[in-house]
Amino acid sequence: MTTVLITGASGFVGKALAVEMARDHAVVCMSRSRPDVDLPWVPGDFGMLEDLRQLDLYPIDVVVHLGAVTGGCSERDGIMINVEGTRCLMRYLIDRGCRKFVMASSIAAVGLQSSAFRPLQLPIPDEHPCLARDGYGFSKYLMEEVTRYYQRQNDFLDVINLRLSSVCTDVASAAPAGVQPLGEWALAGITIMTLRDAVRAFRLAAEAAYCPGLRTINATGPNVWASVPTGEILRHWWGQEIDLSYYDEPGNTFASAFDSRKIRTELGFVAADLPGTSPPNTKSL
Repeated sequence: MTTVLITGASGFVGKALAVEMARDHAVVCMSRSRPDVDLPWVPGDFGMLEDLRQLDLYPIDVVVHLGAVTGGCSERDGIMINVEGTRCLMRYLIDRGCRKFVMASSIAAVGLQSSAFRPLQLPIPDEHPCLARDGYGFSKYLMEEVTRYYQRQNDFLDVINLRLSSVCTDVASAAPAGVQPLGEWALAGITIMTLRDAVRAFRLAAEAAYCPGLRTINATGPNVWASVPTGEILRHWWGQEIDLSYYDEPGNTFASAFDSRKIRTELGFVAADLPGTSPPNTKSL
């Protein structure tokens, strides 16, 4: 049986993923606070080697790294936790023989936190460069660079960086947006998936066949989380600054601002819960 380490296991996504993965795998949870799950738990900080040594008793085949300081963090905290902490975790696990890493990056890695952000192209590709003006998105981009560094050193590693969208509890908990003013996190406010879909995306990544290399993938749904067409929202924000003709093409009226084709072809994932669908049965998580 595969042993899966989940960091950040007491968090919103981590706790639900731990319960789901434990159906078919041996799951070890790591977090600073105890998750409310009946699974092995290692308390501590993934960026502290003395805490990681508690994992020596467990054979770790796959890690799903969800532990992080989240949006709105200071530049220092983002770099110390999301970058240096991830480096420490990867170094420890590589030395232990772990070959598969599923890392929770963020769509914020492109720089969308700032109202000054303008994507270089639309829909935003999976490896769009970092244009961040804020510490959180920059730290997530640097975390991805840490994974590239270690994968170059160790070409046997299978690394998947999932650039995760905003996550809501279920369809009913997040009303589709209309045309809103362009402010901080505006693009994140129309790029949402449900918890059930986020858990499925990480599970598919963790269970995907071993494939040495590094993949950075947008973990987003195919549709914008909005009640008005995508082009109408983006034109209100950006006018003629960016080519929005993609959203005028048939079938693309409500397409996401992020390209979601790679997660479908690489992992077989398509978001099941979209605005206007029935609320999912989250009890199945």
